[in-house]
Parts: sequence; structure tokens; C-alpha cells
Amino acid sequence: MALVQMFHVSKSFGAVDVLEDVNFRLDRGEFVCLTGATGSGKSTLLKLIYLEERPTEGQVVVEGFNSDNIRQREVPILRRRIGVLFQDFKLLRERTAFENVSFALNVTGAPLKETRRRVTRALTQVGLGHKRNAFPGELSGGEQQRVALARAIVNDPVLLIADEPTGNLDLAVGQEIVELFQKINQQGTAVIMATHNLGLIEGLPYRRLHLQDSLLAEWEGGSA
Repeated sequence: MALVQMFHVSKSFGAVDVLEDVNFRLDRGEFVCLTGATGSGKSTLLKLIYLEERPTEGQVVVEGFNSDNIRQREVPILRRRIGVLFQDFKLLRERTAFENVSFALNVTGAPLKETRRRVTRALTQVGLGHKRNAFPGELSGGEQQRVALARAIVNDPVLLIADEPTGNLDLAVGQEIVELFQKINQQGTAVIMATHNLGLIEGLPYRRLHLQDSLLAEWEGGSA
């Protein structure tokens, strides 16, 4: 069953065409790798999924919400169903790991007891239960990305979007992060991960899409 669908989607910024006639489907529980050179439009495609951007032409349908007619008050409802992970972590420097993860629940008004339970579970899931009281400056880059991942999954999203999540990490640590994505996916969460690092995803048994010259296609090999 489709979780995300794009129908003839194009996206332009002024005179610059970033995406042209993109048709795409992501099923529930699927893991998809999105490749392409830096600046090829990967981030823009992902932003269209969680409606940070709207298409210039075409339609994006996510969890039954359509970019053509979704109401502004419905956008936060959709985003609570989606976890988003960025390259630069986006952690609050003055808050502990626990506080950074709980922030995603605080904005929804979750009860304190429920918040503690879910944050503890999420930090444990990414292997950082013992670092719950550490501040971002006390953590390595890989640990900071694990905190950001815990924050992304604490709401039990149906979809995890990872935008170059290992771009600031060395290969070994990046592979550990991808292994966490696989475990999360095995528990039923769909994952779409954008990366320009083909070595990171070499051998993964997932469908791969490639962006080049504003066009999206199934991966057929070649240079990224």
C-alpha cells in the first residue's frame, strides 16, 4: 500500500528547474535509497514529502494528504507521522540528550510519564540510554546523530526521512547509523535515505532511485 506518491511533480526556484516530471511511489515499510550528486535536488524532493516545499506542478500525496488541498492546520498532523534526520543534527546545544529527544513530544502535549517512557525507549533503541544526561558538546558526531535519530523516531513515525545523515561522519560511523536505519525499518517504519556516498549503500538490498539533471530514475549503475 502506498505511503508516498508523487504524480508528475516539478519544482522550480525562479528560473531554475530542480525537479522535472517526477513520478515516485514509496510503500509502507519499504526502504529506499535516493542517490545523486550534491545539488542534484535530493533535499528538495525530501522536503516535498513533508511539505516544507510545495510542487510547482503536479501532486504529492502522503498518508492521504494531498499537496493540492491540504489545509495549513493539517500540516503539523502529517509531520507528526514523519521523522526527519538531517546532516547537521540540529540539536539544541543547551539541552541534554534526553531534553532534545523529549522536545519532539513536548510540542504535542504528551503527558510527562509517557514522555519519559518513550524518550528512554528511543535513546535505548539507538544505543545511548547511558548518555541521556549528556549535552551535545559532550558527545561525538556519531553520538549526536544518534540523539537526532532518537528524536526522529520518538513519535513512532510511519516514515523516516534521512537527508545525507552521514555527511558529517566517517565511513565506519556512517555504516553504524545505516544499520540503525535497517533495524528501525525491520520494525515496520518506512525509510527513505538520501546520500551521495555510494560506498555507504553498496550491497544494501533496497530499491535505489537516482536524481540527475532534474530527473528521477531507477538506479542502473554509473557515476553519482
